[in-house]
Amino acid sequence: MDTTITEIAPDIYRLSTYLDEPNLIMNQFLVDGEEPLLFHTGQRALFPSVSEAVGRLIPLDRLRWITFGHVEADECGAMNSWLAAAPNAEVAHGALGCFVQVNDLADRMPRPLQYGDVMETGTRRVRHLDTPHVPHGWDAGLVFEETTQTLFCGDLFTAFGHHPPATEEEIVGPAIAAEDMGNATCLTPALGPTIRGLADLEPLLLAPMHAPVFTGDCVQALHDLAQAYEERLAAETVRYREAE
Repeated sequence: MDTTITEIAPDIYRLSTYLDEPNLIMNQFLVDGEEPLLFHTGQRALFPSVSEAVGRLIPLDRLRWITFGHVEADECGAMNSWLAAAPNAEVAHGALGCFVQVNDLADRMPRPLQYGDVMETGTRRVRHLDTPHVPHGWDAGLVFEETTQTLFCGDLFTAFGHHPPATEEEIVGPAIAAEDMGNATCLTPALGPTIRGLADLEPLLLAPMHAPVFTGDCVQALHDLAQAYEERLAAETVRYREAE
């Protein structure tokens, strides 16, 4: 198991580990600065490899913020391992997720975040965005680094396979192919508008958890993903009505 490091923007690093069995990459992201931030912790089994990679960038005890999109093993499974390695670190997660789960799961009480709350790492500003049920549970959220306009988009744009660190190639097709395999995304009337709301941020980089960093037209990619899901929702609605 090997975790590779790629600087995707100034002070922002992608830490990527490819897992053979699911044929999937697991990405964590470090935003460096006076108060470094880690987005996604990885599973507990990944902690030795990922923490060694982070240690090549900063001393682990400098880590200040630990955050993630939703409560799931690959998002926050190693949370307490990171808290043990970084005594000054604080978990920060959406207020609902803290109330429902993270207050009980974390070895130190987390900081509950409201929509729009900002964690400053120094020169970088990481804004929390609540995105309920996009793509998964009611505690779902994403973060946006304002100064580099990097959207850390979690499980959105998931693509199976071993990919290069970054791409300009079309990413919606592989994401919908992955959706066909797993049906992981909640199809609700709010799905398309929520993704289109992310496009309104005008990101310059998309940093998914299970896909390469996208450096092409990010706004159009988000609109195309929203449209693909809206079409999927419409087709599923028809299918269920016909089955009644």
